[in-house]
Amino acid sequence: MTDRNPLVSLGDLTWDVLAKPDTMLLPGGDSTGRIELSGGGSAANLAVWASRAGYPARFTGKIGQDRFGELATAELRAEGVGTDVILSAEHPTGVILGLIDRRGQRAMLTGQGADWELLPAELPLDTLRGAGHLHLTAWSLFRDPPRGAALHAARVAKEAGATLSLDPGSFQMIQQMGRETFLSVLEDVPFDVFFPNDDEARAMSGHADRHAAMDWFRAHYPQALIVMKLDEDGVLIEGPTQARVAVAATHERAVDATGAGDSFGGAFLAGWLTHGDAVRAADLAVQVGGWVVSRFGARPPADDDLRGRLIRHGVTGGEA
Repeated sequence: MTDRNPLVSLGDLTWDVLAKPDTMLLPGGDSTGRIELSGGGSAANLAVWASRAGYPARFTGKIGQDRFGELATAELRAEGVGTDVILSAEHPTGVILGLIDRRGQRAMLTGQGADWELLPAELPLDTLRGAGHLHLTAWSLFRDPPRGAALHAARVAKEAGATLSLDPGSFQMIQQMGRETFLSVLEDVPFDVFFPNDDEARAMSGHADRHAAMDWFRAHYPQALIVMKLDEDGVLIEGPTQARVAVAATHERAVDATGAGDSFGGAFLAGWLTHGDAVRAADLAVQVGGWVVSRFGARPPADDDLRGRLIRHGVTGGEA
């Protein structure tokens, strides 16, 4: 698919505060629970997981000139991810609060930080022109800035020969923006891969049935590979040269769903960009995603279980 030019993920690098209370939170009450602080952001997480799955990855985005930004950038570099970060003196590094319930499902509160202020003139054009693949999340498209920068990055990378992918990011933000408005933003961008989850597929297509939603995607984006993430029901895949196929999920007990989609996307792209086989890439990605949801946080420390899964699926050069 590429000659190993890096996957570049553009968008959000944040500081994550993840909290899983031991009991229900009550107004005015107090509770114990588990709290974790770490670097996060959907685009940054995907770059980490592409790198862990053996593919060279870079991140580009905007952060504040603050300690949170320094820590988050250092964590990326420690994962083997190259960085092109733009520093802002006017805006702080974004912070995301994730509240995780007892089933492992999470609700996120995103503080709009420097990552929302990226401008076209600040883009690292040499990095984009040297990319084998550019990944965007819809968090870079929901408002402008950073929409202008993300769309310009897509044009620059595509003109230089890169493939493009998009994670629609948030069904709630699509609904707030308006379905037709959101779709109009995507109209002129030749994405090669879409990664909607069940809710996002419904919000974009207007269809509750998964197969009807897939029919809609194939009609509207006939040149794109659609990789529909369905949580415990696995993945549904179809593309211009790929017949519709379902790939089963693993059966881990969910502890925390934070970062599950990003880990899936990073592992999938690492495989797909290496060998071009979407089903084989999904087999790897469900193993990685299953491992992540059974642990706390978007980037848990790698262990022998993860390394074994990667090796069994042909990954020998990752950072994990």
